[in-house]
Amino acid sequence: MKLTILGNCIHHPVLLLVILSCAGIAPASGAGGRWDLLQRSIGVSAMHMQLLHNDRVIIFDRTDFGLSNLSLPDGRCRRNPRERVVPVDCTAHSAEYDVASNTFRPLFVFTDTWCSSGTVAPDGTLVQTGGWNDGYRNVRTMAACEAGDDTCDWDETQDALAANRWYATNQILPDGRAFIVGGRRQFTYEFYPTADPSDASAISLPFLVQTKDPEENNLYPFVHLNIDGNLFIFAKNRAILLDYKKNKVVRTYPELAGGDPRNYPSSGSSVLLPLKPSPTEAEVLVCGGAPAGSYTSTKDGTFSSALVTCGRIKITDTAPAWVIETMPSPRVMGDMILLPNGAEVVIINGAMDGTAGWESAKTPAYAPLIYRPDHSPGDRFEEQSSTDIARLYHSSAVLLRDGRLLVGGSNPHIYYNFSNVQYPTDLSLEAYSPEYLDPSNDMLRPTIVDPSPTGAAVSVTYGASLTLQFSVPASRRKRGGGIGFVSVTMVAPSFTTHSFAMNQRLLLLDVVKTAALARASTYQTSVVMPATAALSPPGYYMVFVVNGHIPSEGIWVHIQ
Repeated sequence: MKLTILGNCIHHPVLLLVILSCAGIAPASGAGGRWDLLQRSIGVSAMHMQLLHNDRVIIFDRTDFGLSNLSLPDGRCRRNPRERVVPVDCTAHSAEYDVASNTFRPLFVFTDTWCSSGTVAPDGTLVQTGGWNDGYRNVRTMAACEAGDDTCDWDETQDALAANRWYATNQILPDGRAFIVGGRRQFTYEFYPTADPSDASAISLPFLVQTKDPEENNLYPFVHLNIDGNLFIFAKNRAILLDYKKNKVVRTYPELAGGDPRNYPSSGSSVLLPLKPSPTEAEVLVCGGAPAGSYTSTKDGTFSSALVTCGRIKITDTAPAWVIETMPSPRVMGDMILLPNGAEVVIINGAMDGTAGWESAKTPAYAPLIYRPDHSPGDRFEEQSSTDIARLYHSSAVLLRDGRLLVGGSNPHIYYNFSNVQYPTDLSLEAYSPEYLDPSNDMLRPTIVDPSPTGAAVSVTYGASLTLQFSVPASRRKRGGGIGFVSVTMVAPSFTTHSFAMNQRLLLLDVVKTAALARASTYQTSVVMPATAALSPPGYYMVFVVNGHIPSEGIWVHIQ
């Protein structure tokens, strides 16, 4: 495992030249990060996760596989005659996890959320769509609850969608609506809420028919909002750029080499790579998955090696082409999460063989991979420290404001089976702390002191300036504090499920002014917020000051 020695200063080609404390110390690497078990059981499996701006994570699985291990409060029960397993269920299938206190409480969902999707509305409300059976067309909302309010819970609207959405994908749009696309036997898209309440219709998308796979129809398509406001949509091994306003495909991208499918049930993953200040280009990365035929072959006990390749493409180029890269090891069902330093992507969870499905993989991928997009080809991947918990089908991961990743879920069998299977249902939560959180980096870690990280979200508008004051302990050791490289990043938290972090987005902000303050080791910097909603749709983001590759704890910013 490679050791990273940072020396007296930390440099990175994409970071902005502003103000940095470059002390005469050389912090050691964190040797691949650290794993901590947070909860042995929260009672429900983390099939879906979303961080809200109250620093709580909404977690839920499905209602149709029996009693969970978390009781509903005050004798409350779910009585649903359309439920196919337990019509009367007094257990929870959703939980709210409080990051700061490492506690959780049960939440109440009525209809089935199995393999559903979601986004966060501009006001910070989680909008969760679809599911299975009685939940096909339902929309559920979950507010960011006030501290101490234990009555705050899910609200549900029946039949609010135009089509059944099971295994669909959501993407927030510049106008704050959710674009909802695909799903099992659905080759359409729709919007929620609709611009015209009288026109709640599903719109045909022939591309989904053209990419239909004999095993499945490439569920959970990868969707990213391009910087021009159009939508990059990837299914199987192909991609288009959709002008959703005109229902017109404005670009067709080349086929990703190899021919193998990358979407569920092959279950690779994808990210829109960090956007540079005032971006003029955007890149998409697709990694891993399972070879064609894997979903069927696992039913016969054949577990093929997962795909080891990634495809990277500049979706804004006039003649875009995929560039193929090779991971250190194969991976299927991995989650790709953008890290707040703007320089790294982590690939976490999943397996090295098989495909998505219960007991459809035999070799867990215990070690995360770090991908550094701005390094030279051949020097972008690095294996990290391993967990000892298998995170297979229906596991998930989200970035927290303190820079850790919350990881949970795996194999939620019917009736919450904990025995007689190789990989039983997992109800635990772990935190993965990347190397930048190692104590050896404490002297170089920035702390935002104003606005307060524990205060209310800062309201900003497009193109406006935001002033941040931050301190770096190591600057006390060098007269004048030192000059070097620091960046400011802005991260949209994701709705993560089935190996895809929906709505995930990271922007490096333009820095226009910096100055050392009279107070020792403290600095002030002004940054310019993104100019348009196509760059950052309205809503809540985490903003981090990054010293080299070491991020501060973030603050919440509300842009609209």
